[in-house]
Amino acid sequence: MTVVVADTGDYDAIAKLKPVDCTTNPTLVKKALDLPVYADLIASELAWAKTQTGDKAAIVNEVADRLTVGVGAKLSALIPGRVSTEVDADLAHDTAATVTKARKFIAMYAQRGIDKGRVLIKVAATWEGVEAARQLQAEGIDCNLTLIFNPAQALACAEAGSYLISPFVGRILDWYVANGQAPANIDQDPGVTFVRGVYAEFKKRGHRTVVMGASFRSTAQIEALAGCDRLTISPDLLEKLDADFGELPRKLVASAPVAGDYAKVSAQGFAAAIEGDAMAKEKLAGGIDAFVKDLNALRENIAAKLG
Repeated sequence: MTVVVADTGDYDAIAKLKPVDCTTNPTLVKKALDLPVYADLIASELAWAKTQTGDKAAIVNEVADRLTVGVGAKLSALIPGRVSTEVDADLAHDTAATVTKARKFIAMYAQRGIDKGRVLIKVAATWEGVEAARQLQAEGIDCNLTLIFNPAQALACAEAGSYLISPFVGRILDWYVANGQAPANIDQDPGVTFVRGVYAEFKKRGHRTVVMGASFRSTAQIEALAGCDRLTISPDLLEKLDADFGELPRKLVASAPVAGDYAKVSAQGFAAAIEGDAMAKEKLAGGIDAFVKDLNALRENIAAKLG
């Protein structure tokens, strides 16, 4: 019913659970640096860094890029599908810089013998990120637009030709629970209903963009989205699903496209939609800030190892 993607950089977990795709981000790369399987990669990149001269911050940033691609390359050997590789979150509002970094990652993978068809470039779904994806997709570089919280935001990504979007189920639920609006049952879970709505709208409009639910808090949320194009799931929840042998009914069914004169999302419409949606505004900004924090933590970790 659904392609399963592993939301982890844990080599052993991916080898055991055998997902089709996997994803990396600074948080996962930082965690991966403590795993023995990556020891040779880390030693090699740190040794390379120590041969470099010039601005230390630039060297640290380069090592972060090399480790990101190195971890992604190692994981790609375990899976038949793609590795999502995240562009620096501190570039989330810079279209040109995002495009440049994406091209760099694709070139770095190519140097390791990994074709761009095995990689998804992961970009925060700001308007600038949407515009970057529009350019990259036109060049044949497939993108995963992440931190999706609003219907107009999702549609803008599809209209830009993004290969895939990642709506964040659990973070949507978190916001509503924190604001005193806990759902009575799983079918009223705001994260679940959001993904179901986006999926239905994409199929109705004939968009080919893949809908990949992300950020799950329970197996119930995952099961409620059975039939979604893809779901990216953490190892602990994959383990729980693996141990469950009950019935799993399909919940999402693709409808045939319906011809219509659908209005496109403009930059102004995108901004207004986010501004008018307190949850999406807070979660998009907060998600970017958290990714930036994790990226800076990765850089600090590298700097400390370099001495």
